[in-house]
Amino acid sequence: MTEGRPKQRFFFIVNPQSGSSANVRCLKQLKNTLRQRQNHVNIQLTQSLEHAGQLACQAVAEDYDIVIVSGGDGTVRQVAQALAGARQPILIIPSGTENLLARELGLDNTLESALNTIDYGSVRDLDLGQAGSRRFMAIVGVGYDAEVIKRINKFRNGHISHTDYFWPICRTFWEYRFPRVKVIADGQEVSNQPSLVFVANISRYALGLGVLPEADCGDGLLDLCVYNCKRRRYLLAHAVMTILGISHKSRNVLRRRCKKVQISTDEEHSVPVQVDGDPAPPLPLDIEVIPSAAKVLVPPGPGHFAYRKPARLFLLRKWLIG
Repeated sequence: MTEGRPKQRFFFIVNPQSGSSANVRCLKQLKNTLRQRQNHVNIQLTQSLEHAGQLACQAVAEDYDIVIVSGGDGTVRQVAQALAGARQPILIIPSGTENLLARELGLDNTLESALNTIDYGSVRDLDLGQAGSRRFMAIVGVGYDAEVIKRINKFRNGHISHTDYFWPICRTFWEYRFPRVKVIADGQEVSNQPSLVFVANISRYALGLGVLPEADCGDGLLDLCVYNCKRRRYLLAHAVMTILGISHKSRNVLRRRCKKVQISTDEEHSVPVQVDGDPAPPLPLDIEVIPSAAKVLVPPGPGHFAYRKPARLFLLRKWLIG
């Protein structure tokens, strides 16, 4: 079974606070399989998000061939940022709550998927975004969703599930006041009114919502979406139309592809910002794309990034088990 297959060096970066027993089984099976094939395997547990980036730098310094990351979006982001410009590709074993990039690439947390990607997958370039002093791989949100994430993280203690979002979403819905936000894309002002703003590198957001369904994480551009939103009824309308996949028909929704975005506000109160699901400093914010910054391993299939069937099944399983 191992004849003719070149030996490789695999560096595992594992967030021990993320995932379930199913993730642990997958990692153990993958480790054993790779070692049975006479590959070198090094497994390291993260102590923090910053430590994940340090481990990625170690993998580069010790010239490993593939970096396997098991964790949520925060862990994957730190590793991708540390590997920017390196030759080593990243293979994601998703074990977080949303796993936005993994779902975008059609990856799940099964042994079959991991081995299939290692044996028959391909290496693709991954754009990153720069949002102020932070880099991101998936999405930046300004306004309502950032306030929800701010509330969740205020009381967060370890791994969170989808059910943890329920009360923060409800409270934010009734308490949030929609501030005026000014958006400039590639030097042109495109909006200056009460809005929710998303700047994304991927086509799907939380729960698989197609906020920016045409976004491509390897096209060298960022996708901008502005939901004009003055009151709660506008928010409900946007949510329903996005779920139904018809938000592009609304005259209160603006979408654009660009390389740079500037977002600011004249409001007295600060406007919250989230970067890849983590709270970030409030507005103002300058965002730009970093094309082909890192490399990722993707499953065999169509020659483009796509929201494929395995990712939907994985999302359904995660939802059912909470």
